[in-house]
Amino acid sequence: MHADAADPAALERLVAFAVDTHGTLDVLHNNHVAFESGRVGDLTLDGFRRSLDVGLTSYWYAIKLALGPMLAQGRGSIVNTASVSGLAGDFGLGAYNVLKAGVVNLSRVTGIEYARKGVRCNAVCPGPIGTPPIDRLHEAAPQIWSDIRDAIPMGRYGRTEEIANVVLFLASDESAFVTGTHVVADGGLWAHSGMPPIGGLGPDF
Repeated sequence: MHADAADPAALERLVAFAVDTHGTLDVLHNNHVAFESGRVGDLTLDGFRRSLDVGLTSYWYAIKLALGPMLAQGRGSIVNTASVSGLAGDFGLGAYNVLKAGVVNLSRVTGIEYARKGVRCNAVCPGPIGTPPIDRLHEAAPQIWSDIRDAIPMGRYGRTEEIANVVLFLASDESAFVTGTHVVADGGLWAHSGMPPIGGLGPDF
């Protein structure tokens, strides 16, 4: 079912469709984003507001809608796609940094508030993943994206299925004692301080 995540009525129809069709709502995976790029002082008011509306407020509203059936059935797992960019800052991605940081903390507070009701909530924080948008950016500015790839200790972009497997773990009963946290899947990017190799001791040897 296609739905516009920025449209509250569309989210309402989406959740209602799932419950009406299957009788339960076991998993909610919030996995969408839109944002304006640029330095913080250059962002437009409308662009910043839309970034938060699409990338954060819609996550909250979908969670609010999903909590109804999940609380009624006494179980459920909510997985929110955040980002390593929600854990640190990036040049030119201020709106994205802010909304993804919000997703991380939204996951924390939802996780603790409903922990005793059988509903879990966690976030996955991917690094750069080889998706079609990344591929297009790579073609437009190959040097920039080559530099990003080289900054990842594993030396490559992540694959979509590698993030899907983290989501699957968090959505399933295999993570039954995991809630209110985030899982980083970024090839080691966030673990690196950003300092250049000292004495030539880089990742390759």
